Amino acid sequence: MKKMIADYMEKGFLDNIVDMFKHDKSLYPMIGDMLGDERSRVRLGAVALVETLLTSDFHNILRAVPGIAMLLKNPHPTIRGDAAYLLGIIGHKDALPYLLEAANDENELVREAALEAIEAIKSGDKSFLS
Repeated sequence: MKKMIADYMEKGFLDNIVDMFKHDKSLYPMIGDMLGDERSRVRLGAVALVETLLTSDFHNILRAVPGIAMLLKNPHPTIRGDAAYLLGIIGHKDALPYLLEAANDENELVREAALEAIEAIKSGDKSFLS
């Protein structure tokens, strides 16, 4: 199922995937897998998926936080930065412990993304995301 969703995302079938997530809440933890995918279109699609579902299904988006937070330890700084960014988009305080740790990342861009996400979560401001 994970591979199928990632393959669909790579092909640009975001609307279909949004419908799948709306109908099957058990899929939400897979967002972390999509964000960790080696294909940039899949990672971008994961961000778009969260942005699309954030207002209509916030409670279930929170189910994705642990999987996304695990990516803050990924060997690739791009994926770590994307994870910090996406946690900032979600904007829930449960992400703070993970982001605080990522604020000490060896990569400057990851540190910046983590610090911006922390600030946005603490202030409730998501304007840095637009």
